Amino acid sequence: MKELVEHLKRIGVLNSSILFDAFLENDRRDFVPLEFQSRMYEDIALSIGFGQTISQPYTVAFMMELLQPEPGNEVLDVGFGSGWTTGILAKAVGKQGAVCAVEIVPEVYKFGKGNLQKLNYPNIEFYEGSWEDLPPRKFDCILVSAAAASVPDKLVAKLKIGGRMVIPVKNGFDHSIRLIKKISESKIIEQNYPGFIFVPLI
Repeated sequence: MKELVEHLKRIGVLNSSILFDAFLENDRRDFVPLEFQSRMYEDIALSIGFGQTISQPYTVAFMMELLQPEPGNEVLDVGFGSGWTTGILAKAVGKQGAVCAVEIVPEVYKFGKGNLQKLNYPNIEFYEGSWEDLPPRKFDCILVSAAAASVPDKLVAKLKIGGRMVIPVKNGFDHSIRLIKKISESKIIEQNYPGFIFVPLI
């Protein structure tokens, strides 16, 4: 895992010391199905079944650097899948922070939650179902790991003022990663990073 993290750092996609430590503490081995263990440290996406994947490490690092989670933050992780992004976020925000992890596919929810429970993070709340069914609450950061047709206004509404959301959005034949910064309740700033591929947000 250290070699993978050093690779991400060397190519310039992983720069934050907080994230560097968070990646090292969340060995990708613990989140990859047994049949793909021989490829767990390759910089590629891998299937976790049921039409879902554990994202390419480059992509995860890229999204995390845009999100900029900090100690004490409250984070929403939509479509947590294997649990890898949730574990990274849980380490990054620390014991004073919290991660709300949401997954709508029952079999994937069970897989990802099982992976994370082995690591005993005290600051993760699990929800099976849609993010739209969550109790009213606002977050410092929102990470979405599946591609939406457009940025959902109801999800932006869950951001605190000053908060950041990173979400893939359909863009022609591929997807763009969109960074949303909430300046006020009526103003957001968007930045677009094209050239990625994600499973669809359901």
